[in-house]
Amino acid sequence: MNNWSAEAWRRVVESSPEGIVICDAAARDCPVLFVNAAFADMCGYPAAALLGTNLRILQGTDRDQEARTRLRESLDRGEPARVLVRNYRPDGSLFWNEMVVQPVRSPAGQLTHYIGYHRDASERLKGAERSQEGLPTWLREDRLTGLHSRAYFEELLQRDWVLAQRDSHEIGLTLFDIDDLGAYNDKFDRSAGDACIRRVARVVGAAYKRRGDLVGRWEGGTFAVLTQGEAADKATHYAQVVSQRVRDLLMHHPTTGAGRYVTVSAGIASLVPPRALPLEGLLKACRAALKRAKVNGKDGIENAEAGDFH
Repeated sequence: MNNWSAEAWRRVVESSPEGIVICDAAARDCPVLFVNAAFADMCGYPAAALLGTNLRILQGTDRDQEARTRLRESLDRGEPARVLVRNYRPDGSLFWNEMVVQPVRSPAGQLTHYIGYHRDASERLKGAERSQEGLPTWLREDRLTGLHSRAYFEELLQRDWVLAQRDSHEIGLTLFDIDDLGAYNDKFDRSAGDACIRRVARVVGAAYKRRGDLVGRWEGGTFAVLTQGEAADKATHYAQVVSQRVRDLLMHHPTTGAGRYVTVSAGIASLVPPRALPLEGLLKACRAALKRAKVNGKDGIENAEAGDFH
């Protein structure tokens, strides 16, 4: 295998049934350097039309997507990302692009390229049952925690958002994030970090048992909770309960000082959603509140402000 030429490797990648794209991470706007035939067939653009461009052209004017924000944040941290993005072909037809993007580094550790693996998930999503009972486990359950997977949580969130807009009732979203999880992983190891995530997940899941409550693992050590008909003050009370129960676990976090334990920060966004407000507005507000909780010293809870939704 070590004797394979660059041309041999190129033929292997070109013949892959999965869409593969390589972008230049060192250049401004990360232009496309290579696309294989499977990706060109999937998106409807010839390879020559994509080379030198940024793949955002596939989103057209549909740029305000939570998945795009998550992808950008992961790549800014130099981390791999797995997202499901709405893309559009030249004729305007929509397809759901499930992508895994992996940063590639030089032997010296310098980020040089991004390689993306792409699949058209449209038929899979169209054919999936919309009830929890009918969905396959791999789609609705997070393997590490047993909570709802992010894909399934987002599907239910979209459904309940539309219902809240139609019926004019309050809906709330809370994001819990384990503080300094990266440092915890660095001090111990990834398996210890996973055990920490599982313990916190059990606390969060046990705190929300009312009808209409939904709990999912958002990403890493972040958990999402959807509540129905909850004013911000009541949502704050439940978040305080979760925060205290996590502290009560007494999981030592050696990088935060003597006698310190694992804690969580929380951001809350609650409102009766106006018809004109997209779901991305709720997600944006909740992320902004969580960011403030982190900036304000962590192990705290912040509510979204009016300006966060826009």
